[in-house]
Amino acid sequence: MSTELFVGIDVSKDKFDLATTASCKQKQFANDKRGIAALVKWLEGRQPTLVVLEASGGYETALVGALDAAGSPVALTNARKVREFAKADGRLAKTDAIDAALLADFAQRMRPQPRPVPDEQALELKALATRRRQLVDMIVAERNHLENVPRSIAKQIRKHLRWLKKELAAVEKEMEDAIRSNPVWRKRVELLQSAPGVGAVISFALIAELPELGETDHKPIAALVGVAPFNCDSGRHKGKRVCRGGRSDLRRSLYMGVLSATQHNPPIREFYQRLLDRGKPKQLAVIACMRKLLTHLNAMIRDNRPWQNTPCQA
Repeated sequence: MSTELFVGIDVSKDKFDLATTASCKQKQFANDKRGIAALVKWLEGRQPTLVVLEASGGYETALVGALDAAGSPVALTNARKVREFAKADGRLAKTDAIDAALLADFAQRMRPQPRPVPDEQALELKALATRRRQLVDMIVAERNHLENVPRSIAKQIRKHLRWLKKELAAVEKEMEDAIRSNPVWRKRVELLQSAPGVGAVISFALIAELPELGETDHKPIAALVGVAPFNCDSGRHKGKRVCRGGRSDLRRSLYMGVLSATQHNPPIREFYQRLLDRGKPKQLAVIACMRKLLTHLNAMIRDNRPWQNTPCQA
């Protein structure tokens, strides 16, 4: 009889619902320091094979850190994967308790790979990257609001824009200081920015949101960002290759960088032009360039070498 213990934890703002594969009994803990300590203590001695949680907008961060510090193998999984698993298994009902049991079953049957938990400095940098993106979105929205509004409202919007730009500059300065204070990050930024078209925004986003860069193969990296094409074939039918999933915010930053690289980075520019000459749609060519640039950047970090203007193969 198997002695493996798989744990699923459904995370919400106020509480954690915990279920295991060992019994139907479930536990509930408060989402605060005392509740986290009680949950970790409850798991001590039980030696779980794997603990699985869904990423829940940051409400899981403190618990993941505490479990990792206690030596429990923790895997954060995407909510969409769990819902697709539930649908495939015919589980349509959804409550916190049901979700906890579902996560425990998902852990046992799918066995997602535990990943290293980011340290406090990495979490802070990621939070700064998220805040920067929020400010940029607000600036774009306010600029759009300037169209066709009365003068009095336009004055308020411009005042708000000045404040937003000031806050954006402050956040970018914090990000720069954080990266410059870390020797590993500083070296990685220098390597990344040696590539034409890769500036501070992209390099900082890659450091903050893609810690796997340089640590894994180019295909998983492309899939993590969401620029890896997936087949859609069945029998004689050959469907279009589609890119889906991945880290959309990081993909947006990389997209803007590639638009610059197709103008100023000779190998990427030539690769882009070859794709267009072969009749590929512009959007497809840009995505292919994103994947190609990401592959080069991954190799640069892995091999600790700067950019080299070697031709890209189509």
